[in-house]
Amino acid sequence: MKNNYITHHHIISPLGFGSESNFKNLTALKSGIQKHKRQNGDFFYSSIVDKEKINNLFSKIGDINLHTTLEKMMILSVQDILKKSKLTITNKTGLIISTTKGNIDVLSPESNFYKDKKRMYLSELGKQIQYFFKFLNEAIVLSNACVSGVLALSVADRLIKSNMYDNIIIVSGDLVTEFIVSGFTSFQAISDQPCKPFSKNRTGITIGEAIASVLISSTISKIPKSTAQIMGSGSCNDANHISGPSRTGEGLFLSIKSALKEAQVSEKEIDYISAHGTATNFNDEMESIAFSRLQMLDIPLNSLKGYYGHTLGSSGLLETIIGIESLYQNTLVASLGFDELGVSHPINIIKKTEQKEINIFLKTASGFGGCNTAIILKK
Repeated sequence: MKNNYITHHHIISPLGFGSESNFKNLTALKSGIQKHKRQNGDFFYSSIVDKEKINNLFSKIGDINLHTTLEKMMILSVQDILKKSKLTITNKTGLIISTTKGNIDVLSPESNFYKDKKRMYLSELGKQIQYFFKFLNEAIVLSNACVSGVLALSVADRLIKSNMYDNIIIVSGDLVTEFIVSGFTSFQAISDQPCKPFSKNRTGITIGEAIASVLISSTISKIPKSTAQIMGSGSCNDANHISGPSRTGEGLFLSIKSALKEAQVSEKEIDYISAHGTATNFNDEMESIAFSRLQMLDIPLNSLKGYYGHTLGSSGLLETIIGIESLYQNTLVASLGFDELGVSHPINIIKKTEQKEINIFLKTASGFGGCNTAIILKK
């Protein structure tokens, strides 16, 4: 069976516009999380992209009034992928949009698109990106809670292997909106400080926003810098609860087992784990249980939520790109915010950024509704 590769990638976040600038800021232990003010006057911590900069950049390629904020950010990221890859869009080029809430901000009366109700539909978001770049195939919109970004990689890998496409561009993203913040506040899940994944002193999640894009191809004549091979993936739903993860880590356990089997590697060959690490008690504990069951407690592990917050549908793809940069920089990035272990199993948290030879890494994601996904990539 053919191998597929992530050949190009791009990130838009508060830590930079581009994968390399983001990674540079991570290794400098810079966080995009800052204190922000809600509409009701309350303050909260979040990682939010500079929208004025987005409009300034977008005005060079299109009319800023014709697209929502999320659409403009996604288009800018895809534009970078197309420019650097010099990809010619054909009838064998696919487009996958990964998001949880899409243009949810359109529901606000303050939105310029408030009267255009169809704009809030995920299918319409797909059409906007598709039409802007003149993709010949209809966009596939993948929305499966917080595993969406990683699951999109798995779906793209399978679509190319089935010969439906030769190349697929994935763009993932979500925004910090009043709808999102109020929803997580109602769960009493928002942290009153920048989040601390896997820490004894954690108090909940920090919401963030970002855009991440990749190009996946089965054929590469010249290997671009920071190319990663997709070795295997797995996705299992444990159907435990609408918002609470499995107490035994069953879904994540099975997802990783499936990914290892498809990749034809053992857990001992994994050099690094990029965990989901939301900094909530139930998620962090569930992950520690799953990694313990898989005998992966010694493998260096981090969560990037301390830098970006939880960027929802883009988190998995964003963190995968950082993982690929880690492979090529041979660098383990510290899990920002961690102080004292706050889970029942002794997972090997990366406490300080350090150089280490890395060839294979595992990216995991878990989300509402019991969904879990894992993917294994190789340098």
